[in-house]
Amino acid sequence: MKRVALVTGGSRGIGLGIARALAQSGFDLAINGRRPAADVADAVAELGRLGATVLYVPGDVAEAAEHPALLDAIRSRFGRLDVLVNNAGVAPDVRADILEAAPESFDRLIRINLRGPYFLTQAVARWMIDQKKGDVTRFRGVIVNVSSISANVASVNRGDYCISKAGVAMATQLWAVRLAEFGIDVFEVRPGIVATDMTSGVKQKYDDLIAGGLTLQKRWGEPEDVGRAVAMLARGDLSYATGQVLTVDGGLSVRRL
Repeated sequence: MKRVALVTGGSRGIGLGIARALAQSGFDLAINGRRPAADVADAVAELGRLGATVLYVPGDVAEAAEHPALLDAIRSRFGRLDVLVNNAGVAPDVRADILEAAPESFDRLIRINLRGPYFLTQAVARWMIDQKKGDVTRFRGVIVNVSSISANVASVNRGDYCISKAGVAMATQLWAVRLAEFGIDVFEVRPGIVATDMTSGVKQKYDDLIAGGLTLQKRWGEPEDVGRAVAMLARGDLSYATGQVLTVDGGLSVRRL
């Protein structure tokens, strides 16, 4: 029986890159997002051509009240869930200096980027523990949190985003500690500057920075770069490193003189 992965925000951007890599690695997929099913039909069809059975469940992962219905849909379709990829997230609607930033933006980012995935992880972890108890030798649960280099690189014009991602980093460590006794591995993947619709509005800025040496590898990251990293973790290729961070940033975070 094929293993099943849930990728939140998996129909576009980094999430779609992750879903592609998982499909190519032999996983069936549950995809969650806020768009209507008709709007993600092309992405679902593409993933199907890569060999995956795909279930799309529309909903807002930020709303903990919607998590049971999401997991019930996966249980009804597949009967199992082996991998959770907490990928869904948003940037600030307006980049504002922290001296001027509004509390409404802060609350929105914390709710979507941190609170939602934290409690989805809680719900999934409980199901994974039950699955492990039912099949101790074969079930292997994996949880991957997709954060950002903004977890530890300060950007004073989007402090709310940085704080939300720093929270995801700590959540990864907390869940790794709590779930270790059940053999459930928890990782953080920390992308750098990745070409998606979220970063399209600052393309020229980062084109110039990359050309000037911001990253060691002089190119934008692609969703597939992150996807390959997540798929490696989901497959179990990094089997003795729970709680660790895998940074996919083209060398941006390497300290240099």
